[in-house]
Amino acid sequence: MASRDQVDQDTGREGITELATQCPFCSVQCKMTVMVECGSSAGRPAIRVEGTMNAASEGRLCVKGMNAHQHANSRERLQYPLAKRDGEFIRITWEEAFATIQERLTTIQQIHGRDAVGLYGGGSLSNESAYLLGKFARVALRTRYIDYNGRFCMSAAASAGMKTFGIDRGLTNRLAEIQDAECLILAGTNIAECQPTLMPYFTRAKDNGAFIIVIDPRETGTSALADVHLKVKPGTDAALVNGMLKIVMDEGLVDQSFIRKRTKGFEELKHHLDGLDLDAVSVLCGVDRASIRRAALAYGRASTGMIFTARGVEQHVDGHMTVRNFLNLLLVTGKIGRPSCGYGAVTGQGNGQGGREHGQKADQLPGYRLIENEQDREYVASVWGINPAELPGKGVSAYEMMELMHAGDIRGLFVMGSNPIVSNPNAGLVEEGLERLELLVVADIFLSETAKLADIVLPVTSYLENTGTMTNLEGRVLLREAARAAPAESKHDWQMLCELAAGLGQGERFAFRSAEQIFEELRIASRGGIADYYGITYDRLRREEGVYWPCPSLEHEGTKRLFEERFAHPDGLAVFAPVDNRRPEEETDVDYPLILTNGRVLEHYLTGVQTRRSPSLAARAIENVMEIHPRTARKYRIEDGALVRIDSRRGTVVVRTRVTSKIREDTVFVPMHWGGIQNVNRLTNPALDPFCRMPDFKVSAVRLEPITGEEGRP
Repeated sequence: MASRDQVDQDTGREGITELATQCPFCSVQCKMTVMVECGSSAGRPAIRVEGTMNAASEGRLCVKGMNAHQHANSRERLQYPLAKRDGEFIRITWEEAFATIQERLTTIQQIHGRDAVGLYGGGSLSNESAYLLGKFARVALRTRYIDYNGRFCMSAAASAGMKTFGIDRGLTNRLAEIQDAECLILAGTNIAECQPTLMPYFTRAKDNGAFIIVIDPRETGTSALADVHLKVKPGTDAALVNGMLKIVMDEGLVDQSFIRKRTKGFEELKHHLDGLDLDAVSVLCGVDRASIRRAALAYGRASTGMIFTARGVEQHVDGHMTVRNFLNLLLVTGKIGRPSCGYGAVTGQGNGQGGREHGQKADQLPGYRLIENEQDREYVASVWGINPAELPGKGVSAYEMMELMHAGDIRGLFVMGSNPIVSNPNAGLVEEGLERLELLVVADIFLSETAKLADIVLPVTSYLENTGTMTNLEGRVLLREAARAAPAESKHDWQMLCELAAGLGQGERFAFRSAEQIFEELRIASRGGIADYYGITYDRLRREEGVYWPCPSLEHEGTKRLFEERFAHPDGLAVFAPVDNRRPEEETDVDYPLILTNGRVLEHYLTGVQTRRSPSLAARAIENVMEIHPRTARKYRIEDGALVRIDSRRGTVVVRTRVTSKIREDTVFVPMHWGGIQNVNRLTNPALDPFCRMPDFKVSAVRLEPITGEEGRP
């Protein structure tokens, strides 16, 4: 009843109260107004939601944003701290929760060392909470082990952007420039379902005559726009781009002036591609040579163009190099640093961009500084008022932290805004690792699959109650202000970190009373870094709606388009990198004859912790499904709507079947939003990209077995 009472408290019993807020889900960060009308005939508040005009979504909302208020008002929301006693959760006070956490963390570190404790964050945390979580790890606990679920979202694109350009920002130019581009490549991104409020940019581009190329093993709402749909075999995107590069070079479609003045490494790339066999590329990728050629010529001949990548090409053991090859294609044709030319890594999480800039990643300090760079350490230590020698070194990636838990090296874990038991690959090992911990603390809105394993669960505020900044996929910093008071005993993420730090003897370094105070320190900590927020303030964000970083001074308007004159490397040049053709890390065989790939659906977000608590969203996609081609279904005697068991070398899931001709015959697709026996990550391959430590989510060899009898029938 508390959620309904909360609405009554905020609105009064008569009239309509308008709550100005921002969608908590994807990286577009659409602005919206939640309108609460009390005194309805049903005896409960009537709620409707409208989009608010803004530069990113232009006032549009998708079905998730329209129904986000349902999870914020859910009766399942955590109301007060919980402790597990004899296998059951009981209510405790905040004082008891903090005292228990402080005592047990301290004991673990005294016995096993500082690095026996880890922190695990999330890409949906505000910039302020992400910043403070990194500071809490390095200052209050002095552990090297901190990483976050954004490792599974943006790490391949981020590392590729850093190596190629010297900077990682989601889009190098504005969303508004999409509609005027002559050619668009959408690789491994299904914007129609994952960022649907952006689709009008692409439909307007199409109306303006743009040639659209979609690279995806499935037919989707996004591929329906395509002039060419390259239905690539999962795990072979890098080879496909090599084929396109070869054709562009052979046809003389390179921008020699741009290459000569603004890049280095071109000759090595050219030599690498000289002997490339296009027929071999076609066979490896499962895409006919004529289609590859048509796409390459369209992009090469266009005077303007943009390339977008997402998890479909990034979540591989060679995701870093695959993105680098797409950037090779962009640089070869000189399509960057000018209007309607650029690259976009389509961020998945609400603050996937900002979440990786200010200290949640294992190797980073605020402002995209590096924790093992002495100058960076000295600067951030001076802001935090500590000796640089007190800062720990870099830790390991998110999945590697799970392995360290399983091995007993990490014995205590604090999870904030994430659900690692569902989002990590090889989920069976992750569950075993979490169960072996001496202390697991989870801060969340709901009792997630991970929270159910916790010793202490802490209730946090939702998007409607928590003020903070978010950085959308353009690199535009936005302010989301609290629209109502925190319900029951829930606290803000940053608030509980400050109170825990005080109990650990670091209260003076965490003496914040508002999110804005934290942001003021973040501004200073990021000053002079790659992700420089120094010129951004809450007052500016209120006046200007949003400000692009880098923004080095209060007088700076923000950088709307990167690389107009130089790249971010010291010499100002972008860097080419030859990329090998390679087969997938895990190939099919007699025992596991099909390729499993995974992804998202329109109705749900990440591991579904929030969207599965929304009745309107859950009703649209109530259970997980496996997409399979009709011929493949007949081969394995699987009927549409029947239950099927999927096995990989790591585990088993059981899901419902959806027979569709929109997928390759050698591939099955299962979404990622469900836990338990429907958790596709029980199957996925934990092999890691050597550059960015991204797991190989998108290619796993599997076998299918129909579940017969009454249980398996729809």
